[in-house]
Amino acid sequence: MDWLHMPPLAALRAFAAFAETGNVVQAGAALNVSHAAISQQLRALEAHLGAALLDRSGRALALTADGAHLARALQLGFGAIEAAVQEISAAGAARPLHVTCTPMFAAHWLMPRLAEFQASHPEIDLVLDPRGEVVELKPGGIDIAIRYGDGAWPGLEARMLLQSPMVVIAADSLLGGRRVVAPEDLLDLPWLEELGTTEASRWLESRGVTNSLRGPRTRLPGNLLMQAVRAGQGVAVSVQEFVAEDLQTGRLHALFTEGHGKGYHIATRPGVLRPEARSFAAWLQRQVKK
Repeated sequence: MDWLHMPPLAALRAFAAFAETGNVVQAGAALNVSHAAISQQLRALEAHLGAALLDRSGRALALTADGAHLARALQLGFGAIEAAVQEISAAGAARPLHVTCTPMFAAHWLMPRLAEFQASHPEIDLVLDPRGEVVELKPGGIDIAIRYGDGAWPGLEARMLLQSPMVVIAADSLLGGRRVVAPEDLLDLPWLEELGTTEASRWLESRGVTNSLRGPRTRLPGNLLMQAVRAGQGVAVSVQEFVAEDLQTGRLHALFTEGHGKGYHIATRPGVLRPEARSFAAWLQRQVKK
């Protein structure tokens, strides 16, 4: 394809619209521009081609033989483009919106609010995939990942959704009056972790603790983790936002708090999002503002 010598697309669109309607006013309405702009594009196209596409000798404009030849070609070309666009758009709309997040985020933040999204967008089918491990975002797969961190994930675009530090938490019944001033004071206690994650190990390593945990470690789904922590079954790492009420009432204690500036982000692949994904991302951000 010799793109450098092709006429401007705007001129071709204007000519195709005129050929379809037979009138510059109607062509302008079809393209949402003035009839003067259509006339200007038609003259520019003739100048580019060095050929008369319109017969202006009568009271109304008419296509010349060259103009009719180009009009047939444009009708076929733009018709094929329109058909392909409609097929792609229909295929995208038919595919459910696929969202992944941690079970903890799903249970404590998303699920209590999700009915509102479904009520306001009944036309969008949603697949919610709660899992602890990080999932790769590929074309035709997951549309949105809700991830915790600083938002610096290579190859992804991230927007802060819910800013909240991490806290190491435990119940009084587990601590039994124990004085906790350093991470090493927690090594012989039982730890609870969300399935698919290694919060305890990552946190201890970040604090320079080289000794391995001496207490037992239990991995369980995020929706069960907080029940176990409140029952005094172990120490856990959680997002402060999810345990704010427990901390205020004294049901749980924040032994350490860190990660200020971090939080849950809306992570997507670079580029234009599907309309369904844009609607869901905008809804998520409105929920935070509430």
